[in-house]
Amino acid sequence: MAKIGIVGVGAVGCACALSCVTRGSAHELVLVDRTRKRAEAVATDLRYGTPLTPKITVTDGDYADLAGSALVMITAGVNEKTGGATDRSDPQGRLRLLDKNTAIYRDIVPRIVRAAPDAVLLVVTDPPDPLADVARDCAGHDRVLSAGTLLDSQRFRVHLARHFAVDAATVEAQVIGDHGTSQVFLWSGARVGGVAVRKLLEANGEEFAAFREKLEQDVRYANITIIEGNNASQFGIGIVSARIAEMVLADARAVVPIGSHNKDFGVTLSLPSVLGRHGVAEVLMPEMSAEERAALDRSAETLRTALRRVEKKAA
Repeated sequence: MAKIGIVGVGAVGCACALSCVTRGSAHELVLVDRTRKRAEAVATDLRYGTPLTPKITVTDGDYADLAGSALVMITAGVNEKTGGATDRSDPQGRLRLLDKNTAIYRDIVPRIVRAAPDAVLLVVTDPPDPLADVARDCAGHDRVLSAGTLLDSQRFRVHLARHFAVDAATVEAQVIGDHGTSQVFLWSGARVGGVAVRKLLEANGEEFAAFREKLEQDVRYANITIIEGNNASQFGIGIVSARIAEMVLADARAVVPIGSHNKDFGVTLSLPSVLGRHGVAEVLMPEMSAEERAALDRSAETLRTALRRVEKKAA
């Protein structure tokens, strides 16, 4: 099953589609949007570039055309700029979008599942973690992923790589928990070429606390910085979403920080996870400091509180 569906062809959906096409993530890509003309236009535009990409068929369609998809990305919903989630001083951050996007998910997820009952669902819409729990409830199965902190982890790696003037691929660094303001940076495990970041900073005569505060601020609010300059944070998440789809379709069993429902925490949040054909096959609990573990517990509580609020409204 080498078919991917994307529901929602706004800025993020288009970026996901472009990444899937240029990377050759699947043999077939179908785009669904509430405005069929938009989906048709985007599919047509992408199709004109496919003679220069790995072989892929790009079509637009309705929900029924998602049939046979191995994975469906859900990018539909109110975005951060439209939803007023661009204030760095707002502790809710992306969670401010939850109520409106929950209503949208309760409408579209059942339609997706009827058409593609065996597909893995990848929640990309913000806030992806509680929305993954909403999608899981609507879908009636556990093959639901949140894009989670995989993008945040890449941002962490890129910022460290720029500081130390090295290739980001050689940096080991993870963000776990919530894809939002309560995300947790695993500094205790951050390394460049196997050397702890803290030791590298000390060797350079740099103060760890100040460096940590600045980097966390830059990564935590990277979306807002991008939106301020380009109206939407889209390309990074597009590449990340395409890569997640590839890992699922290939049954890669790669270990990445990604969101899935965690019974111990009672919500969807990101931890290093073995990702394969049916979604997350196993969750790994990384070594972390007492401070990091306490921060993870707080992040989980933030998500539980948000989820309880929307569940209460639905009751």
